[in-house]
Amino acid sequence: MTDEAGHSARVTALALRIADALRAGTTRIDAIRAGGPVHDIGKTAVAPSILRKPGPLDPDELAEIRVHPLAGARMLAGVASVKRGLACVLHHHERWDGTGYPHGLAGIEIPIEARILAVADAYDAMTTDRPYRAALSRDEARAEIERCAGTQFDPQVAQAFLAIV
Repeated sequence: MTDEAGHSARVTALALRIADALRAGTTRIDAIRAGGPVHDIGKTAVAPSILRKPGPLDPDELAEIRVHPLAGARMLAGVASVKRGLACVLHHHERWDGTGYPHGLAGIEIPIEARILAVADAYDAMTTDRPYRAALSRDEARAEIERCAGTQFDPQVAQAFLAIV
């Protein structure tokens, strides 16, 4: 399993646990099952040198990486088996406070399945080594999710996550 495939599998599994804790319902769970495994497919449109860069991204590189949710949604738009999960692909980098991307959605404008996936995605990203930094401990990552509840993350989703991890 590649690192991206491992990441997507871990994110999906954790997102499903969070959804279950929130009693999200079959439709939302099906959306996570469909979109979670492919949420980062748009990164195939990003230069590998940017994805593997060991230091901070410059503004142009950051702009390129921020295209991946939209690129992924476009790639998958015609795939019937993934259609119900497109919100996960497109909106997993939106932020509760409206400062995320690609559309700057805020609060409940962000589909709940994407809000759930965002917490799972951030936790997995924080707890695995990245080219630009070493992995955080589970406790450090949990503290960061708690700290960002209400700004980056839906506070209810963050609380559900903290209760299960």
